[in-house]
Amino acid sequence: MIAGYLYSAVDDELLSELNEVKEIICRYNTLPPNDTKAKKELLKTLLGEVADDDIIINQPFYCDYGKQIRVGKRFFANFNFTVLDEARVTIGDDCFIGPNVSIYTACHSTNPMERNSRREWAKPVSIGNNVWIGGSVVILPGVTIGDNVTIGAASVVVNDIPSNSIAVGNPCRVVKTI
Repeated sequence: MIAGYLYSAVDDELLSELNEVKEIICRYNTLPPNDTKAKKELLKTLLGEVADDDIIINQPFYCDYGKQIRVGKRFFANFNFTVLDEARVTIGDDCFIGPNVSIYTACHSTNPMERNSRREWAKPVSIGNNVWIGGSVVILPGVTIGDNVTIGAASVVVNDIPSNSIAVGNPCRVVKTI
């Protein structure tokens, strides 16, 4: 799965791991909003790598495995941040994520017979340093977003976005170089 090969989404070991993560996510999402210490401790348990203690992910937060997510220094994500991390998701330093943002790494066949077999594959997502992602953005599998980028609200990012740019739309495209 992590290497990008076909895998069974209904594998017993994977389903067990997903359920364990759901328990942690449930605890996280029901913590009192002001219990920042407990929230940071659970995030450090859940996520694969957290660069420092300056991490805020507003509740609710959802992910599949957690351990595939790497976040840099001074990370902030607003409400309803969803990460389907079947492949690695790397987020750099000083990144700010708006509300209702989703990052997907899982890929499914467009052929109904193949899709119904519950076999899928995953592609990593990489987000550079100093990135601001507006509300309700969707980032699809295999995308790389460079450093110093702003992604406008409600964009659907289907292709790589180069560093030092502002990108918006569906599909998301560069509208300005900075």
